[in-house]
Parts: sequence; C-alpha cells; structure tokens
Amino acid sequence: MSEQVSPIINTEDLIALQKSDIVIVDARAGINAKENYTASHLQNARYVDLNLDLATVPTDAANGGRHPLPSLSKFSEVLSKLGISPSSHIIIYDDKNSSNAAARFWWMLRAIGHKKVQVINGGLQAAVQAGFPVSSGIETFAEAALYPISNWELSQADITEIDKASKNQDTIIIDVRDKDRFDGLTEPIDLIAGHIPGATNVPFTSNLNEDGTYLSPEVLKAKYQDIIGTTKPENVIVHCGSGVTACHTLLAIDYAGLPIPKLYVGSWSEWSRNNRPMITAETK
Repeated sequence: MSEQVSPIINTEDLIALQKSDIVIVDARAGINAKENYTASHLQNARYVDLNLDLATVPTDAANGGRHPLPSLSKFSEVLSKLGISPSSHIIIYDDKNSSNAAARFWWMLRAIGHKKVQVINGGLQAAVQAGFPVSSGIETFAEAALYPISNWELSQADITEIDKASKNQDTIIIDVRDKDRFDGLTEPIDLIAGHIPGATNVPFTSNLNEDGTYLSPEVLKAKYQDIIGTTKPENVIVHCGSGVTACHTLLAIDYAGLPIPKLYVGSWSEWSRNNRPMITAETK
C-alpha cells in the first residue's frame, strides 16, 4: 500500500520529481478554462473539468447545490480516462491558489482512499516561476483500468444535518467564502446573499501567504486549533458556495496535521434555495 504523502508539494520538490512517473492534472475552472489549458499548461499535465468530471451539475441547484459529487461509477471512469490507477502519484494544480478545483479533486481522491495525491503550493504560477516546463495543445496518454471505488471515505454533511447543526452550539460550521458574501453585502453567483445561522466566517484566503502559497503547517495548526478548540472532528463542518472552495480549507486543515472535518457539498447554493433560515444584511 502506498504511503501517505503531504497534501501540499512545494515547487522545488515538484522540479525534483519532474522526470519521475507522476500524473500531473490541471484543474483550472471557470470561463475559458479548457482554452487556457490548451494555450499553456505544465508539461504533460492532463486536464480535468470541474463541471463534467468532478461534479454532476443538476438542472436545479436546490437539489444538492451547484456542484454535487458525481456518482462513484462516473468518478471511476473519469480516473480511468485520466490514466490514474490506485498506485499513481498525482500532482494537481489550478490557477487560483487551489481554490478553483485543485483542492476539490484532491479531496475526492482522498475520499476514495487514494494516498499519493498532492496539490502544488502556489499553483500554476508558482510552478512556472520556479522553472517547470510548459506545453500547449492537448496531451495524449494511455487510459488506465477502471479505478476500483467502493465508497466516499471522508465525512460529509447533508442539508438535514446542517439544519440540526445550525441550532447546536456543540457544532462548528465554517463558511470559507469572503466576508462580504458571508455578511450578505454581495452575492455574485447564488440567488440570495447571506449565510447559514450559527456559521463562522473563515475566508479560504486566510489560509494563504501574500504570494498565494499556503501558510506553514505550524501556523495553520495554531489557527484552526484556535477556531475548533475541543470540538470533535465529526462536529466540524466546512462549506462554501458549492462545495468546491471549501476543499481549500479542508486541505489546509489536513496540511496542518489535524483531522479532516466534514464537507457540506451542497453548501450555500443548496441551502439558500431551500427556504431555510438565513442571516442576510437585512436580518443581522
């Protein structure tokens, strides 16, 4: 069985692994992500699509949010097409300090029991600046056998659990969106601006140094120990807008050496569309 590796890989270690048997995955998302990948990406990187590969996007985000997890069988097929097997050493990056979909893909792999998966510290920009070679076009590679998956092994919370948790002082709900979205001052994506009652705002950007790299494990550990205190890991739930950026904080917590909390995949995009209690700028 593969040994557990650090969830974060620094660029100097990435350069050292350049000629080894690693699978590099570009997880950029958003407008023109595939086109941007085709124009320039880290050499040999394969592209994964957030909407098509890492989620099953519903017609109505009230049903699981904007980015529900794909079925296990679909994810198995995605990994096979990416040439990923249980023994693969996977290196993931995006161009938004891991908040696009790099951390989401990391979480999904860890959630099926994959151990050798790391996210590039500082993302695409840091790797390019460090001298990692880039390519253009579409990479070609061999598919792998169907990846065997039995279940999601990392804990998740659903909307019913969030309903109870929002009224329970023994549970911590961490909302990683920026403060203006949390406070209900602005909402660029979902229909209503605000937050879940009882949630604590810890923006994912607070996990980062000014250069976009993660804070050290020691600093992150002190930060989250202060927030979580003696609360049991199963009573800590992390969410964002649609269950993607929340994984950035789950990654930070794992990097800190602390137990990975629950992920609420549906997040604000599901909660705000289901007539649940909400704290808005008007109700604060």
